[in-house]
Amino acid sequence: MRRIWLYLDDELWTVLRIRARKERTTVSHLLREAARDRYLGGLEERREAMQAVVGIRQGRAGPWASSADIRRLRRGSRIDSLRK
Repeated sequence: MRRIWLYLDDELWTVLRIRARKERTTVSHLLREAARDRYLGGLEERREAMQAVVGIRQGRAGPWASSADIRRLRRGSRIDSLRK
């Protein structure tokens, strides 16, 4: 664990201090928890994202899209408007 200096405005400090008292924890704990949730994401969210990907390519011939798949995806109004 590393120690840092952090400057908070009075309003934020007051809100954090009140919430820490209410939850019977420290302001430091609240800040660590908030930073962890914001920048590392929750474990459950990551697990759900990984589960959503499982089997997404099921039924495909190979691990990568074939050139026919890519050509099919390239057909469309967006690519046609870029050619003009």
